Amino acid sequence: MADLTERQQRATEIVAHPTKYKVCEGCESIVVIQTNTCPNCHGYRFDDDVQRVVSQAKLLGSRPQSSVRPDDLLS
Repeated sequence: MADLTERQQRATEIVAHPTKYKVCEGCESIVVIQTNTCPNCHGYRFDDDVQRVVSQAKLLGSRPQSSVRPDDLLS
């Protein structure tokens, strides 16, 4: 449950400052605006529309992580 709480906190930060983020069109992860390639799927197409960022943050913050992230593979 701590993971979901952490995700909710990150989503709250993103919703408060959506112009600092964008959504990867490959895997729908949210990344900082300066990112050139997605660290999760290595995609390079992003949607920086504020409404899209906010809606994706709310969606991701409301459910447990379901994707494998690069740091998950380091164990």
